[in-house]
This record gives sequence, structure tokens and C-alpha cells, in this order.
Amino acid sequence: MRARLAWRMHEAIGPEALIVDDTGFLKDGDASAVVDWRLFLPASWAPASPEADAVKVAYRTRCGIPAQAGHVEKWQLALDMIDETRSWGVDVPLVVADAGYGDAAAFRPGSEERDLPYVVGISGRHTAHPAGPGASTGTRWPSFSRHP
Repeated sequence: MRARLAWRMHEAIGPEALIVDDTGFLKDGDASAVVDWRLFLPASWAPASPEADAVKVAYRTRCGIPAQAGHVEKWQLALDMIDETRSWGVDVPLVVADAGYGDAAAFRPGSEERDLPYVVGISGRHTAHPAGPGASTGTRWPSFSRHP
């Protein structure tokens, strides 16, 4: 079903980018569509996690969450969905994500390993250093926010 939806949206809107974003509600509008999704479970909901909370683990049964579903970091879920979308033959021309993914140390290299062009936000706590010889001091780049 997700593959058919992804192809239908690919044909209908000819996407220029795949936007990775977590949400608690369905998107709407005429220029975007959800083409893949995963349920994110915080570590406190995963019985096998050292951070498991008995009350939250008990919610799983009431919510109908399968026993095999565990905690997976959001950046890994995103890479898994990108891989799945590509396995359906849907082109991913560019990946765009906010700092929640850009700050994840493994998301950017994971995108590079997949030969995916990407644009990600990063928080102001990161620094950039010039490449090459003599690069001994870091340059702090300005932080940009999409919210004024």
C-alpha cells in the first residue's frame, strides 16, 4: 500500500525533494503527501530498553503495539524509509530535514553513504572549521532559524 501511494504521489506531483519530518498528525495541502511512515517508540516504551518505564510499557498493549516493535532512533527510521522508498523504484532527488536529523551524527554520513544529496538544519551549538593545512581555530557560523 505504501509503495502504491508513493508511486501515485510521484506521478501526481513530481517531487523535487523528500522531506523527512516527524509529525503527530496527517499533512494536508496540494503540494505535499506522506509517502512512508513509521511508528516512533521512545526508549521508555520499549521493554528491552534500560530506560523502560513499566507504566509506559503497559500502554503498548492498550495501544495494540506489536511485541516485536522496539525503540529505533528517529534518524535511523528516516534512513530506513529512504531505503524503502528507493527500493520501490521511486527516485529521491534530494533529502531535506530539520536540525533534529541534521544534528544526529549518523544521519548525514548515512545520507552520503547512499549517494543522496541532502540539506539539513543544524543547531547553533555546532562549529565549522576551515579545511586544509593551518586550520587551527574554529569559525563559528551564524545560526539560522526558520522561525523569526
